Amino acid sequence: MGISHGRRKSKGSAAERELMHKFWAAGWGAVRAAGSGSTQFPSPDLIVGNNLRKLALEVKATKDTRKYFTKQEVNDLKYFANKFGAEPWVVIKFDRESYYFISIEDLEETPASFVASLELAKKKGLLFEEIK
Repeated sequence: MGISHGRRKSKGSAAERELMHKFWAAGWGAVRAAGSGSTQFPSPDLIVGNNLRKLALEVKATKDTRKYFTKQEVNDLKYFANKFGAEPWVVIKFDRESYYFISIEDLEETPASFVASLELAKKKGLLFEEIK
C-alpha cells in the first residue's frame, strides 16, 4: 500500500467515524462494518438505523469534484441492503463541503463505473439534516 493510498484510506475512515458520531448524536444507532471491502461478503461502510429507518452507507471522502464507485461496490451495496432490509445510499464528503447522501439510483453510470459529481450531489443529494 503506497502512501497516497494510505492517506485516502485514512481520510475515508475519518469520514466514516465522524458520520457515525453524527448519527449517534442525532439519536440513531450506528456501526462501522469491520472489514468493509476486505471480506468475501458484501459489506457497507456504515449501518445506521432508528425506529423508522435502516440505512446501508458506502462512505467516501475526496478532494476532487467527482467520486467514482466501481460497479461491484454499488452492486454489493444494493445486495447487502436488500438482504438486510435497509436503504442503500452513498455518502460523499467533498473537501470543504457537507456530507451528501445520494441515492444509488441517482448516480451517473459510465461503461466502467458509477460517478457522482459535486454538482449532482448539490442537485440530487440530501444533507445530513435532511436524511434523518
